[in-house]
Amino acid sequence: MEDAEKLKELKTLTLAVYALQAAGFFLGITWIVAVVINYVKREEVAGTWLESHFRWQIRTFWFGLLWGVIGGILALVLVGFAILFADGVWIIYRIVKGWLSLDDGKPMPV
Repeated sequence: MEDAEKLKELKTLTLAVYALQAAGFFLGITWIVAVVINYVKREEVAGTWLESHFRWQIRTFWFGLLWGVIGGILALVLVGFAILFADGVWIIYRIVKGWLSLDDGKPMPV
C-alpha cells in the first residue's frame, strides 16, 4: 500500500477515535473502544504527524478517567461535582481541539 494512501486511512481512523471519544458522553463504552484502538494501532502511526494525535487521545482518556474518579469520590463532599464539571469541559476542549487540528492536517503539541 502506498504511503499516502496508508496515511489517509490512518487519518480516517484517528478521526473515528475522536468521534468515539465524543460519543463516550452518551455511550460510555465507546471511550474504551477508542483507547483500545489507540493502543492497537499506535505502532502504525509511529513517526508520522498522527502519532501526536494518538498521544493526545490516550492522555485525554487517562487524565479524564483519573479526574473523573477523583471527582466521583469527592462528590460525597460536594466539591467533586465541580471537579466532574471541569473534567467534562476539559475533555470536550481536547476532543474539539484535536479534531480541528486533525482536519487542518496539523500535529498536536507535545
